[in-house]
Amino acid sequence: MRFWIAALMAGYLLDLLLGDPEWLYHPVRLIGKYISFAEKHLRKRGGNLRISAVVLTVSTMLITMAAAFLILRGLGLLGRIPLFVGMTLMNWMGISVKCMAKEARDVGKALEKGLPEARKQVARIVGRDTQNLSEEEIVKATVETVAENTTDGVISPMFYALIGGPVLLWGFKAANTLDSMVGYRDEKYRDIGWSSARLDDVLNYLPARLTALLMVGASFLIGLDGKNAWRIVRRDHANHLSPNCAWSEAAAAGALHIQLGGTHDYFGKPVEKPTIGDPDRPAEREDILRSNRLLYVTSALMMILIAAVEVLV
Repeated sequence: MRFWIAALMAGYLLDLLLGDPEWLYHPVRLIGKYISFAEKHLRKRGGNLRISAVVLTVSTMLITMAAAFLILRGLGLLGRIPLFVGMTLMNWMGISVKCMAKEARDVGKALEKGLPEARKQVARIVGRDTQNLSEEEIVKATVETVAENTTDGVISPMFYALIGGPVLLWGFKAANTLDSMVGYRDEKYRDIGWSSARLDDVLNYLPARLTALLMVGASFLIGLDGKNAWRIVRRDHANHLSPNCAWSEAAAAGALHIQLGGTHDYFGKPVEKPTIGDPDRPAEREDILRSNRLLYVTSALMMILIAAVEVLV
């Protein structure tokens, strides 16, 4: 088995076992600190913000990938075992299966304590305003986030680790962090974040479609409606402002027979979005656990696919 594939599998297993421990200072926080610093500096400098956006995007990507490369280069000088350990740890920190599932479960637990607690909890994982959400809306928001992050936090990192090892994985993580911090369409971020948003769209293009296919397969395996998941993916995959998000959300909506998407408030203003799926039934708390099962089995199918590629190529 090729070295970096073995390290990817080991990193995936570590994530399933450990998740993201709270004591661990995650590298994404360092990327976020640089983005905040660079954005502030570029705004203060003045000039064309759309050009500054490209500087922000390119510098964040290059610095992150260079740091990953130099770390691995240094470990490689110490031998294959230190290099393998380093690659495994970098893959582990770049994949987010258990952490996402835990955050979703915590929303379900908070619902048992009442809406105020649940609204606070779901605000940790969604960008929309949560202070007036109903229980069903909280469940839907959580399912959407789990579905979207199955692409962003799991399948895309694994995809780029497969073709380029931890360096490319962390290049993707840098792009995804940029998008989550500055890739908004509002007046404040529209110019400084346009290139980050476009890059994230490009990098997620193939993984988003792969995620939808894997989620359809996972739906069959865990007793959800895989046939309906495929139908909704085919029908509603373009029902989103993003060219990628609706693919996994459509698979989840179809598998669960609920409707996602629609208009929600962001920063106090309503943002109109198309609906995804059919309102065959109201969303319920158990749908959070079902979406978590989809997340886990989809990630396992991706790892099986990676193993198959290793054998066949």
